[in-house]
This record gives sequence, structure tokens and C-alpha cells, in this order.
Amino acid sequence: MASTYPAHLHHAATGSAKKLADEHSGEQPLKLYAGWFFQRTWIVLEEKKIPYQYIEVNPYDKPASLLSLNPRGLVPTLHCPQPGGQAAKPLYESNIINEYLDDAYPDHTPRFLPSDPYERARAKIWIDFASSKIVPGFHRFLRCQDEEGISKARAEFLGYLKEFTLAMDDEGPYFLGKGFMMPDVVLAPWAMRLWSFEQFKGGLGIPDPGQGGPDEEVWQRWRRWLAAVTGRRSVQDVMSDREHYLPIYKRFADNLA
Repeated sequence: MASTYPAHLHHAATGSAKKLADEHSGEQPLKLYAGWFFQRTWIVLEEKKIPYQYIEVNPYDKPASLLSLNPRGLVPTLHCPQPGGQAAKPLYESNIINEYLDDAYPDHTPRFLPSDPYERARAKIWIDFASSKIVPGFHRFLRCQDEEGISKARAEFLGYLKEFTLAMDDEGPYFLGKGFMMPDVVLAPWAMRLWSFEQFKGGLGIPDPGQGGPDEEVWQRWRRWLAAVTGRRSVQDVMSDREHYLPIYKRFADNLA
């Protein structure tokens, strides 16, 4: 996903994300080219403790080293070292990169996809669902302007969250059970940004505890998942200060992005 935000908006990590970026600024064979708004692969690298170099990309001044790997300049892009002195090869699209990291660094735990073929395939269904339904639904909801449109988009978005939640392991706390895995990672950055609906759209619309009616158990399970994911150290550490997200999401809310 290439950035389309105007140049006057913030374009560098701040807060805990800046601290983490600085800690990983030293030379390493594996290099992550990323922007502060893109966290999925960063979370996986932190969880697996794979040595890596983080290279911050200003979308309005992309480094030549990135463009030589990926002429489109997309972030995230992973600079993947090759054996025998061969030239490094690029990968992009965070879900693909994350699967590569799981396979290429098997000694670095945790594993983010199940080893059982059926469970692995099922996990990929919900990874795709989060990417193709929930995340676009998040942005449609945030962009809506009129009351009728907001109501419809809210219902659509909550429907996607409910469908995702119904597919979760009953106990959890994570999607597949006790382990924090790829279906959790794919949605974690947006879980950290749900405040934007309180800020710009009058609320997300999930019922308060005890007020969920026939869906009470579903929303209880959602809250258990949300608390586990947003409380995860790796997820918190890759987030920048909220004040820098505000103008970006205000553009979405004003339908300018």
C-alpha cells in the first residue's frame, strides 16, 4: 500500500515507535523499509526477535535503495538476503512478508501460522477476511458524511467484526486460542485505532457490557480479544503518538484522503 497523504502531514515515527526505530537503525542483512503508519510486519519481527534493520521511508522522498528494490516504492518492502553472496531480493505486501518470515526463520518463535494444514488454511481465510472486509469497512465507515451513510457503514463494519469474532476460538484470548498469531496481527493496527470512531463518528456502536442482547456473548468475546491484542507489548511498541494520527484520520473522516 503506497501512501497518498499530503506532504504536510507527519511522516516519521514518534513516541515508542521512534524509540524502536532508533534501536533497529544499525546495519543488518535483513532490512525493513516501512513508514510509521504500517505496523503488521514490524509486529512480527519484534515478536520473533529476528535481527533486522528498520529504514524509515518518507513517502515524499523515497530512498534510492528502496526504489532499486521496488521501483514502485511501496512500503513495507523487505530486503531479503540471499545465500552465497547473491543479490538481495525484495518482498512486499505485509501478509506475504509475514508468511515468508515465518517460513524463512523457523527457529525464531513464536510461529504465526498453524502447522496443521487445515488450520493453516483456515487461518488464511480469516487473514484475507480481515484484509478484504474489515479494514476497507473501517475506512468506509470513517469516510461517511451523512447520517444515513454513517448508520449504514457502522452496521456493515460491526457486522464484519461480529463475523470475525464468531470464527474465533471459544476460549482465546486470541483468534486461534492461546497463541498470538497471524489473524491477530493482521487486525492489530486497526484495533489500536478504533478510538478514531469516538473522535470523528460519534462512537463505534458496540454495546456496553451487559447491553448486547442476543449478541452479548459475541461482544464479550470481542472485548476479550481486543484487550489481549491491544495489551500486547509488540503492538504497543510500534505505535506512534496519537496526536500524529489525528490529522490523517481527520482527512479520512472529512473524506479528503
